Amino acid sequence: MFWSWAFLVVTLVGAWFTFNAYVPHRRTGPFIVPSFFAGWLTSELSAHHFAWQLAATIFFIWVGALDAWPGQVGLGITLLSWAGLASLVPLARRSEPVVEASLAAGLGADYRSAILPEVALRMDVAGPATHSLNPFRFKHPDVEVKHDIAYLPDGDPKHRLDVYAPRVGVQNAPVLLQIHGGGWVIGNKREQALPLMYHLASRGWICVATNYRLSPRATFPDHLVDLKSAMHWIRENIAEYGGDPNFVAATGGSAGGHLSSLLALTAGDPEYQPGFESVDTSVRACVPFYGIYDFTNEYGLQAYSGLGGFVERTVMKKNQSEDRDAFRRASPLHRVHADAPPFFVIHGSHDSLASVEEARHFTDVLRKASHQPAIYAEIPGAQHAFEIFHSLRTTHVVRAVDRFLSFVYSDYLRRREAA
Repeated sequence: MFWSWAFLVVTLVGAWFTFNAYVPHRRTGPFIVPSFFAGWLTSELSAHHFAWQLAATIFFIWVGALDAWPGQVGLGITLLSWAGLASLVPLARRSEPVVEASLAAGLGADYRSAILPEVALRMDVAGPATHSLNPFRFKHPDVEVKHDIAYLPDGDPKHRLDVYAPRVGVQNAPVLLQIHGGGWVIGNKREQALPLMYHLASRGWICVATNYRLSPRATFPDHLVDLKSAMHWIRENIAEYGGDPNFVAATGGSAGGHLSSLLALTAGDPEYQPGFESVDTSVRACVPFYGIYDFTNEYGLQAYSGLGGFVERTVMKKNQSEDRDAFRRASPLHRVHADAPPFFVIHGSHDSLASVEEARHFTDVLRKASHQPAIYAEIPGAQHAFEIFHSLRTTHVVRAVDRFLSFVYSDYLRRREAA
């Protein structure tokens, strides 16, 4: 009987993982974080989950777990869980037509023809097959990384960045600035967007991943000031690494989505450039992933009611009731303007931690105000942080970002040639 009950417990755990991939917890309470982790890992690694469940089932059958009714019930639960895991694969494949339709709607149905041939040659090349077996294998033979370069001379490890570059060497290559997330309080430049950066760097881009000061020690806008300092460093130094200082795009996930959007929308704002007010900190494009766009929650779109209090206590260190304008200035939603660069806003439909409704609204406001394209792709079945390691969904989204940036870069090259 022991093995039968043990098998039932294990199958319930496996089924709970599968369930959260479909029905994540999105409201306040203690289940948000466990639900996120369960849904996140299962959605992106469904084959790996099937493998451990299969191994567990074989073991329990071998020790006689099916000799009693709890084991037989467990087997039925396992079969249902496997059916759910199998259905996650076509759900992940839907990412490809979704992102393509989003790009076509925002850039035009024939947008691919606007990508210069020499740029298009580097796109959409399949990654190594080993990614499907080891989703955490990031290194690429064609990419070299220079670590821990100081972008400010103060010796603070938070003021360092990494440069990802093609091993063969390039000149005047487009540049991507990656801003990590972690709720403004944790995170590191080496932890996020690695599939995207290695993909682009292997195809001729220079990618810069930067650290910045974190709360609670840092108080907003310290985070943004640091990122603009990193932009200052890029303008003055990236040519030494093969990059074009005049073409820099920004990306980031979660808190990095918030900060990359603010960076893109506050170019030249002296409030965030103390001592280097005249430096051009504009970016040519922005690709925020599952970001937070409104610290004020003015439209009541945030699913997690505790976010506002956390931001007040830890990030802003003031109450909205005392200085609401400060929270508006810190919100990308309230910094939108007609001269915003092209945006490609990406969010998962099953995000537990950042409101998908807020991402939709942010993009709608951008579309109405900006002279440039504002594209929104809602990735079916995707959780928060879905693209930080390799998966089928990650591959489709990374290639879509490549196409978007290639479109913007081609436009830049044409304009530079005509000038």
